[in-house]
Parts: sequence; structure tokens; C-alpha cells
Amino acid sequence: MISPRLKVNRYLKGTSLALGVMMALGVSVQARAVTTTRIASGLNSPLYVTMPTGDFNRLFIVEQHGRIRILKNGALLDSAFLNVDPISVCCNERGLLGLAFHPNYAHNGFFYINYIDLNGNTVIARYHVSADPDIADPASGVTLKTYTQPETNHKGGCLVFGPDGMLYAGAGDGGGANDQHGTIGNGQKPDTYLGKILRLDVDAGPPYVPADNPFVGTVDTFPEIWDLGMRNPWRFSFDRLTNAMYIGDVGQDTMEEIDYEPPGSTGGRNYGWRCMEGTLCTGMTGCTCNAPNLTLPINTYFHTGGNCNSITGGYVYRGCALPELYGDYFYAEYCNGHIWSFRYDGVSKTDSTEWTTTLAPGGGLSIASISSFGQDNYGELYICDYADGEVYKIVPNSYADCDSNRVDDSCQIAMGISADVNSNGIPDACEVVCACACAHDPACDGVTDILDVATTINVAFRGAAAITDGDCPAERTDVDCTGTTDILDVTHIINVAFRGGAVGTEFCIPCNCHPFPVGCP
Repeated sequence: MISPRLKVNRYLKGTSLALGVMMALGVSVQARAVTTTRIASGLNSPLYVTMPTGDFNRLFIVEQHGRIRILKNGALLDSAFLNVDPISVCCNERGLLGLAFHPNYAHNGFFYINYIDLNGNTVIARYHVSADPDIADPASGVTLKTYTQPETNHKGGCLVFGPDGMLYAGAGDGGGANDQHGTIGNGQKPDTYLGKILRLDVDAGPPYVPADNPFVGTVDTFPEIWDLGMRNPWRFSFDRLTNAMYIGDVGQDTMEEIDYEPPGSTGGRNYGWRCMEGTLCTGMTGCTCNAPNLTLPINTYFHTGGNCNSITGGYVYRGCALPELYGDYFYAEYCNGHIWSFRYDGVSKTDSTEWTTTLAPGGGLSIASISSFGQDNYGELYICDYADGEVYKIVPNSYADCDSNRVDDSCQIAMGISADVNSNGIPDACEVVCACACAHDPACDGVTDILDVATTINVAFRGAAAITDGDCPAERTDVDCTGTTDILDVTHIINVAFRGGAVGTEFCIPCNCHPFPVGCP
């Protein structure tokens, strides 16, 4: 059996190949108007949206005040999946800040959270789901890492499992302004977790340090560190197709930035804070501005034109419903709700686009205070509206959605989530599709052989009429239910009779089988 995760990965890579081939052949991808639709409201300061690998029916929404909520089949459940409010402190930039499900969550039930405890310090902890899949065991918490926070802001908090199965954790520089912590600041200080991206092997046991982390064995340097020189990495993600990492790092007073780590990186990168803010020299100590050992951002913007000072990193779109957006990296500005995208091939940035107006939901709704994006297992994207307590989904202006689950029917079929046995583009769950057990056996004698081939040929090409039979549909030779018995039906029968084809079932609307199979009217 192919795992859901493998199915997703194969689908994503296959979609990329198909789009590339179409463009190479000069075939245009039909663009559709894009908008957003509200999928959840009444939330308390939502900060993040995610889902376990292989789960296509539930979205998990992180609320800053300590609760993880579940949106299941489009409905927000009353009971929280987990509530750590009694052991965490909120708010400002504190609270429950991150959530990541173990890649093997379907089997081990482990998930990980990042929160600020009652002493104001960061805790990265593992929890376990209970016997009820919609409720976690609150007593199952195990602390993996904890570290002191000197201020009330710049906590980072993002948790993401990378394509290597390791858990990546973002840590801010400890807060205040200009990283005034010691002579070089926490961002450049090697013996603190602050101002870093950490990388943990959660399956290895304490101290959870991967053997191939870049600073393992380096004197006076914490081995959990993967990258340094961060100010406040507020949301980072891995491109599902290329495995590249995109990091949104919040600036000080002048510039916001998106950092990029290429596929196959061995870590150890220095993103420049506090001697650099984006591409600007700050004049502060800790490193040398524009030094060769620093990794500069691939995208920046100034705090002008209404932009304040808090970037929200996002995702590269790898979904199905909007092929024209495939490969676009989306990010936003928290303070005023601006949304942009660009494409990056590892060398150059192209197709910079602003989406703020286009993605406005309308109908009296608005998206403000974008605290995070989210991505589901279809590769579709979501937006968290912190101030209004809402979550929106980026969708086409119009699309087929017969079961009203806000997922394009064609994507459900392409991902193998919904069956479409008669290949008409409509999920079988939305129509009465019945299976006739005598398909591929027009003669109804229990075996598919030359007699069935001859019967089908006679109906298709020699004017023979179908014979009404109480045990078979009248149009029993119309295997593919097109309304006509033709060469395709003859081919079906030949494949079963002589080429080892599976003896399938006939799918017709309405069903005219006798006796009626289970599920038929």
C-alpha cells in the first residue's frame, strides 16, 4: 500500500513535471481568477494552521492563548485538541507559538509545540494524541528543550519538520531592540539558542542533536544550532518540491527580509543580524557587514508606503486548484495585511506580484493582521487573520465543489482522495454510481471469453440489439457507460478475456443491476 505521504509527494512532483512539459510545448495553463474564502471564524488570536501528513479532513489551528483547535470537515470543533493555557503565558509575542506533527504521526501519535511557560521561557515539548483522534493527552507532555528569554518579544516559535525528518525550530534574538545582549548580540553568540534556527532529531532521544549538525564538536557552540544571525524568524517553510527553505525574518526599524537556504544545505549559514538588517549595514558589532561568510536575503522591503515592521513568511504554492500560481512563494506584512509573491530559482527572483486587493474576500469581510500562512496536504494555502480571529483559504473564483468541502473536485480525484470510477470528473460520493457485477461478461455465463467478445462486436458493429436479462443491465455491453457500445467496449472485453485485464465492474447511472449491489437504490 502506498503511504499518503508518498502519494502526496508523487502527486506534487508529477504536477510539476506535467506543468513543465506543457510550457515547454507552448501549451498555456488556463489562468483562473483568484480570491479567498473564509473557512473559520470566532477564533482567539490564530497564529498558525497545519495538518498531519495524510490527513485531508482536519485542519489544526493554533491559538496564541494556548489552544489548538480542529476544523473537521469544515466545522470548528467545540473541544480543543490541546489546551496549554494553564502552563503558558500570553500575550504580546508570547503564548503558544508553534505546532508540528511528526512525519509518522499516523502511527506514533506524536506532535510538538513551542510555547512560553509561566516563567517567560521557551519550551519545546512533545505530546501524544489520546484514544480520541480529536483530543490530545494533556498529561503526555515531554520537554525536549527549554531556554531563558530575557525580554517579552522576539520569541520566534516556528516548528517545522524538514524533508530530512528533522525538527527545525526558530528562535528570536531575545527581544528588546537592536539585540542589546552582550558585546556581539545573541544573533551572533554561539553559546545561546537565541537568534538561531535549531535542528533536532526527535527520534534520537536526549539531547536530540543530529550527528550531522554543522557545529557538532565545535568548542563553545551549542550543537543544536543549524543557522545563526536571525533577529526574529517569524514563519519559515520548506518548498515541498525542491526542499529549499524560505525564512521570513522580522526587521528592526528599516527593512524586512526573506532568506533562502538551498536544497541540500548542510547548515551553518549566518544571515547577518545584528551587523546587518536585510541588505543594510547597522553599524553594530558582532559580524562584518557584507562579509563573504554572510548569506544575504533574496527579498527585502523598506518600512515605507504603509509597511510597518513585521514580515510574515509563507509558503511556495504547490497545490492543484491554481496551476498558474505553481511555484510562487507567498508572504505578507502583518501590520497592514499586504500580501505578495515572487518566484525564485536559486539564482534570480522573478514575477514579483502584489495580491492584497485580489485576495480581499469581499462581502463585508477583510483580512488584517496576517500572523501566518498555512498549507494543507493538497498543497493549498491558508491565511490567519490574527485580529479578527479568522482563517481564509486561497481559492479560484469559481471551481467545482460538489461536496462543499472547499476543495476542487478535480484535485480530490487527482490526489486519489475521491474515487471517480466512471471518469466523468465528478467524485462518486456526489452521484449515484452503481456497480454491476456482470460487467465484462455480456453473456452472463460467469466467464469472460470469445463469446463475450463476439456478443459485444455484434452489438457494436452488426446491429445486434441488447437482450434484456433479469440478471444484467439491458446495455450490458456498454462497459464504459457512454450510452453506446463501440470499439472501446470491445477493447475492454478483449483485455479481460485474453490479456489478463482485471474483471472490473460496470458503472452506470442509473444502475440497472439485479440483484442490486450494496449501496445501489
